Amino acid sequence: MKKKISSPILEFPGNARAVIEPRAARGVSESLAARCVLCFFPEVIERARRKKELVLQHKLPGEGDPLKIYRYRSGRHAITVCRPGLTAPFAAATLESLIALGCRQFIACGGAGVLDGQIPPGRVILPSSALRDEGLSYHYLKPARTVRPHSKALAALRTVCRQGQIPYLSGRTWTTDAFYRETPAQIRRRRAEACLCVEMEAAAFFAVARFRKVAFAQVLYAGDDVSGKTWKPRAWRKQFQVREQLFRLSLDAVSRI
Repeated sequence: MKKKISSPILEFPGNARAVIEPRAARGVSESLAARCVLCFFPEVIERARRKKELVLQHKLPGEGDPLKIYRYRSGRHAITVCRPGLTAPFAAATLESLIALGCRQFIACGGAGVLDGQIPPGRVILPSSALRDEGLSYHYLKPARTVRPHSKALAALRTVCRQGQIPYLSGRTWTTDAFYRETPAQIRRRRAEACLCVEMEAAAFFAVARFRKVAFAQVLYAGDDVSGKTWKPRAWRKQFQVREQLFRLSLDAVSRI
């Protein structure tokens, strides 16, 4: 008799075709640029749009606001730019749509909470792996503790940081669905597993990218501090200079993949 799996989240479906597959959106007559930056910072995208660096290319309809897809051109490469939704399911759905529309090389830039208060606000973090404490990745990859970004995409980020003399940390990030349940005991366990920071999308991004066979890496900056008994916001959303820097760094890195 087949052994019953204890939890539905461990029922990996393999490579079987899904009932709903991502596909090119209706009304989109042209493929997107293969290189893509996913930027979580709305004010950065809006500033680039006002400076006419970004041209609106498509709007994909949904139940909420449409997904706005922009085109950026610098030097030899056109680059797709989009702001993904927060949380693993929303961000992964955005990624799936962009892959279906022709994107193949990705860099995402966002923020994260730190698990060590000694990491200063704004410090650049390059995740070399993500702890899979969310649900989405288990529908794309076999159950495992961690998932890694694409090596070539991560190497491009490291090269850009070195050449720009940008100090950075590299290590594991903890991806969770439940930021209101990051307890002190959990944080201690994650630190013991060498996690530098916590966020809500990296493991899902990496898993979808591996399943769809596209290149993907992510750059984060140190934001709020969850390492102590009380939460320290550290005005992390006001790190405007760092957020702009990460966007420019991502544009440079994706051009090198």
